[in-house]
Amino acid sequence: MIIQPMHTSSSSQISIAVAPAPASLSGVCTLTHLGVIRVAGEDAVKFLQGQLTQDVALMSLFEAHLAAFCNAKGRMQASFVVFKRSQQELLLICSQDILEQTRKRLSMFVMRAKATVLDASADFLLCGLAGNAIESIANGPGIAWSKNDLGTVNLVHLYPGAGQPRALWCAPAGTPAPEGPDLSPDVWAWLEVQSGIAMITQPIFEAFVPQMLNYESVGGVSFKKGCYPGQEIVARSQFRGTLKRRAYLVHGGAQASVGQEVFHGLEAEQPCGVVAACAPNPAGGFDAIVSLQTAAATAGSASLHLGSSSGPVLTLQPLPYPLLEDI
Repeated sequence: MIIQPMHTSSSSQISIAVAPAPASLSGVCTLTHLGVIRVAGEDAVKFLQGQLTQDVALMSLFEAHLAAFCNAKGRMQASFVVFKRSQQELLLICSQDILEQTRKRLSMFVMRAKATVLDASADFLLCGLAGNAIESIANGPGIAWSKNDLGTVNLVHLYPGAGQPRALWCAPAGTPAPEGPDLSPDVWAWLEVQSGIAMITQPIFEAFVPQMLNYESVGGVSFKKGCYPGQEIVARSQFRGTLKRRAYLVHGGAQASVGQEVFHGLEAEQPCGVVAACAPNPAGGFDAIVSLQTAAATAGSASLHLGSSSGPVLTLQPLPYPLLEDI
């Protein structure tokens, strides 16, 4: 059962209604595929304010956000869960396979700002918490993108997956991992897919503007802040209604891979979409987030196929959140 998030008065936060978590969807998973970029210094907030799609200047110490780092054409080079450990220290949680190139590119823009951009992955333990495993730590699922500080530990509440609460545990290296049953990386990856939020990894580097992965609908883009790389393109896509791709959930019977193309049954030559995230479904087959041409998603007269127009069939599934309509 997928429980729809309910938007609050803040566009970046939602209230989450969740069902009791099955034992198979509850537990703790060490997130070795993620890393940490630490941005620290007197100008850390000001520096990141000019680089990310998110308004970090307005972000409090009690919240976190999804954010993207784009090139000049608005294409995402990285995405993060970003939060402040203090007013002069921010952590950017991202995929390990793009971390170093992202750190180097961010460092290029520091110039005279009083800020350092370092790979701090070895300094922190990252764990994913799902279902009932959150209860004993945070006394409930919390609100998506809220943050609890438990001493030196930061607990970020994420969007739910498959109707179950999820959270990101970030603690200094050497801190004991949170107690709870082991959750396999495959199940965590599936819950990530079920959340409807795909993070940027190397196979989809510079493949999408944020709206092609629905980032504007899940609090990942601020349209009220100042400039950042690609800001004009991102804003134009939103305000002029030129966006022709969205992220969709799909289910299939064959294994998929990130970056794999998707075709419409009536168009053999040109792909209509790209797999942005995928994971085995515990009940069989696989689920994926696909950035898809909206025309192909609404055509209805022919199926979607993985890899070629005659490849394995993909079935559209409902998104777990409402889409922000073009302004």
